[in-house]
Amino acid sequence: MSALAELYTIPREHLDFRDAIARIASERIAPRAAEIDEKGEYPHDLRRLLAEHDVLGLPFDIEYGGTGTGTLMLNIAIEEIAKACASTALILMIQELGTLPIKLFGSEALKARLLPRCATGEWTPAFALSEPDAGSDPGGMRTRARRDGDEWVIDGTKNWITNLGIADFYVVFAVTDAEAGHSRGITAFVVEADRPGFSVGKLERKLGIRGSPTGQPIFDGVRVPSENIVGEVGQGFGVAMAALDRSRLGAAAQALGIAQGATDYAAAYARERRQFGQPINSFQGIQFKLADMETQTAAARELLYQACAKVDRGDPDVGKYSAMAKLFCSDVAMKVTVEAVQVLGGYGYVKEYPVERMMRDAKITQIYEGTNEIQRLVIARTLR
Repeated sequence: MSALAELYTIPREHLDFRDAIARIASERIAPRAAEIDEKGEYPHDLRRLLAEHDVLGLPFDIEYGGTGTGTLMLNIAIEEIAKACASTALILMIQELGTLPIKLFGSEALKARLLPRCATGEWTPAFALSEPDAGSDPGGMRTRARRDGDEWVIDGTKNWITNLGIADFYVVFAVTDAEAGHSRGITAFVVEADRPGFSVGKLERKLGIRGSPTGQPIFDGVRVPSENIVGEVGQGFGVAMAALDRSRLGAAAQALGIAQGATDYAAAYARERRQFGQPINSFQGIQFKLADMETQTAAARELLYQACAKVDRGDPDVGKYSAMAKLFCSDVAMKVTVEAVQVLGGYGYVKEYPVERMMRDAKITQIYEGTNEIQRLVIARTLR
């Protein structure tokens, strides 16, 4: 049986930062959410807004121009933004995912060259691991990198990559030794978007998160110097897994924000909507739905915050707790948004109200950053 988890605390200055982000989300981001979803356009204006308020510096240490406030504060911010617009929350999520390999394994030269420009919002990253035939199974990876003198030449196509066409650089995982297997035969490289041979391929038309471009970056003989290697040659699988152990908390925070946003909207609607001469929140059927939605969301928050605190403390069971938080928060988001649509009835099914968008946005949180089926495997392996 596992030991009793340590408690976490949120400093007063972090709560103040949370409140400031919540105001930005409600006053500036929420009014844009429906348009972002409808047009499927990346919100460059909101990215600049987040940069101006130091929000894009949350994933980074002070020495690289960041806030140095840690994983819990970062994911509190993602939650607050996702309450208003899940697509905009993904801007902050990819700030972490696309730079974690560099933060954890990159050379000092790579960190100094890239992290400060991301912290200010000047540059935005991307994380290019998945492929058409290699989603949950990195053993199916076909992108290759071969050494040519002091350079490496990368060929292949990735898939499902967030920030495609937006990112200034991509952390690309490629097979460098096909005989060694995925655990020792994959290497991570930084590939700047302006390198010859890089191009933007197919962009996906998605169910949700439509304000964030997703698709296929193509690498056709892209040459990068050896100093662009992240970690060591053959260490790429470990680089990717270590990054995902931490970054999947962002997907959990996004899911939590969606769930809380849907709960808040449904509760407010139920106070105002009248049927049979009284507000519908006076009916026990609606009361029980709202009670369950709020309870599940609160439980998800406690698990997420505890997992984030474990990252900040350096606890050894981070992988297990991040998997549990991602699994639970995303399942809660799906359940809660479906119920929010039900509370609104016919109005919940139309685009004039936000809960149908929230339901569509929630679904991807059960899929990306490792499907929930994979998370269950990760958790189960810790119980053997």
